[in-house]
Amino acid sequence: MKIFPAIDLYEGKAVRLYKCRYDDLTVYSDDPAQIGEDFAAKGTEAIHIVDLEGARDGNTPNFEFVCEIKRRSGLFCEIGGGIRSMEVVDRYMDAGLDRVILGTAAVTDEAFAKAAVDKYADRIAIGVDLKDGYVAIKGWTEKTPETALAFCEKMQRLGVRTIIVTDISKDGAMKGTNHGLYEELAARLDMQIVASGGVSSLEDVKRLAAQNIYGAIIGKAYYTGDIDLEEAIEVAK
Repeated sequence: MKIFPAIDLYEGKAVRLYKCRYDDLTVYSDDPAQIGEDFAAKGTEAIHIVDLEGARDGNTPNFEFVCEIKRRSGLFCEIGGGIRSMEVVDRYMDAGLDRVILGTAAVTDEAFAKAAVDKYADRIAIGVDLKDGYVAIKGWTEKTPETALAFCEKMQRLGVRTIIVTDISKDGAMKGTNHGLYEELAARLDMQIVASGGVSSLEDVKRLAAQNIYGAIIGKAYYTGDIDLEEAIEVAK
């Protein structure tokens, strides 16, 4: 299993939200690219980056900070948040980002998602954010009537290879992740599933690896010191 330590960007800073609430934000660094360098020094191979303002507003205010993380870390970098047109997908790809994550746009514009997958294949991932079991959009502020499984099956039919699934109720809460959800999805889907939200201990990492999950995103637990990144990488192997 792959470990993806996360950098969430807001106004050019590395931050974390509690349960994806913008009014409950903690700033961890004014130099996000330095965090990327730290990840590289600890032996990770990939970074999960989210433009939180972009996710909420549908734009890319942290574009330059994203590119700086990629440049200074030299690692595989995936980016999500505010990517709602092919122009923005192309811009990130041209800038050297390795994978682009579609969220809201994949829900509201299936044709766009298909076009992106047709053009970039497995360099496109879909972010599936769940609120009370249903897909949420626009920076987790709106809930749709679509269930996790139904939406993921639809994306699989489009040719999507990788999905990043976040249970919002677990995100930043430091109370463990939703193992039952990932177990069900892994049993029903032929996709690379990345677990996100609530991965807060080495035990979480061990259980996900045992479930043959493709990857796990570690966010707040890294910043609080609850998970040692080097240990998590070893456990995931």
